[in-house]
Amino acid sequence: MDNAPDTGRNMPKITFRLADGKEQVVEAQENQSVMEAAVQNNVPGIVAECTGACACATCHVYVDKEWADKTGTSSDMEEDMLDFAVDVQETSRLSCQIKVTDELDGLVVTVPKSQY
Repeated sequence: MDNAPDTGRNMPKITFRLADGKEQVVEAQENQSVMEAAVQNNVPGIVAECTGACACATCHVYVDKEWADKTGTSSDMEEDMLDFAVDVQETSRLSCQIKVTDELDGLVVTVPKSQY
């Protein structure tokens, strides 16, 4: 029997679509970044060389269009870093800049093929 306390709260889930067509669903803690959740769960293609300092583009993802409004907009600094990413699209974001909230439960992002 598991003696862990039941908080009654489910952790938000994020689906990462991978280059091989597979999906990896991970649980994320509220207030951590999508990048941190990816790294903790060994999501392929999320390298995170700068460990979330918004100083590289190795955590680049495409946010599914239906989630774009909920993930917010890029800051000027994030936009500058996206200039270094390959195959930037309208919904490109750095996953280190997307904070997990309960509202993002079910978020779907795609890892660009160029990051493998």
